[in-house]
Amino acid sequence: MRDQTLIGPWVRRFLMEYLVTDRNLARNTQASYRDTLVLFLPYLSNANGKPVDRLTIDDLSPSLLRSFLEHLEQERGCSGATRNLRLSAIHSLARFIGMHCPEYVAWCSTIRAVPFKKTAKSTLTYLDKPEIDTLLKTPDLRTPLGTRDYALLIFLYNTGARVDEAAHLTVGDITWGGAPAVRLMGKGNKTRWCPIWTRTADVLKPLVTGRAAQDFVFLNRLGHPLTRFGIYGLVRRAVVQASQTLPSLTQKPVGPHCIRHSCAVHLLRSGVDINTIRAWLGHVSLDTTHIYAEVDLEMKAHALARCDLPDDVPTKPWHTDQGLIAFLKAL
Repeated sequence: MRDQTLIGPWVRRFLMEYLVTDRNLARNTQASYRDTLVLFLPYLSNANGKPVDRLTIDDLSPSLLRSFLEHLEQERGCSGATRNLRLSAIHSLARFIGMHCPEYVAWCSTIRAVPFKKTAKSTLTYLDKPEIDTLLKTPDLRTPLGTRDYALLIFLYNTGARVDEAAHLTVGDITWGGAPAVRLMGKGNKTRWCPIWTRTADVLKPLVTGRAAQDFVFLNRLGHPLTRFGIYGLVRRAVVQASQTLPSLTQKPVGPHCIRHSCAVHLLRSGVDINTIRAWLGHVSLDTTHIYAEVDLEMKAHALARCDLPDDVPTKPWHTDQGLIAFLKAL
């Protein structure tokens, strides 16, 4: 009979059964949980002085978990957000074990009682329209790579796609008839359709001519699909080049996700309602999309101008109203 106290079989079931079959989490989420355990199990092994494959559930204590989290921050230099990401994966593993093994429900509660660390929210960065226009002018359209770079940049701005969605876009995901549109596979394997400008379609069409429907749209110079890191590097090179024309770009941490934020803010400024923007970006909740309304200084300035008082409003010090003073003294 299999020893249910060993943590190894639980880890295997957690990664192969729970995350994939039961939860159907995105591949990147599965990789993140796996990477957490790749770091945590050797740490747990060294702390208990036993091989990884002999570790038991009881070897994972709240004190050792806290020690591991301190190790991440102090020795590996991880941020508070990364610390919380690792803790979330371990919480999920403990919950999985507690659901399938009733004798470890109390242990599960102690592990899940280890709290997340409060972290400061980073400021959302987006580009104004002149900055986006300057960025789109950097690729050299006379070369094949320059044409690809321009197609990728305008695609990111047009659709607000995540970098992983752009990296996995295939030729078959684009429809050309009538109103051009693309199908994007987002987080949690959720699919959404996004319209594209005629300008975007005109750039993408020659890029994919002659390719099969299952081929990826954006390729590197060797003909291999661009990775997420390749797309990030491409955007950063374009930003460095554009900053020579517009120095304000050097003051912003610009990457593919910044272009996604820019798409959302510009849609909001154009009068598109917030629920349409939520569907456009593939957000599950409106709360995620509302951040763009909070961060847009231009719209706040317009709102402030509407409620500003006129300069010629007469004011009178309250203490000159003798009737009020007399009333107060009479109380």
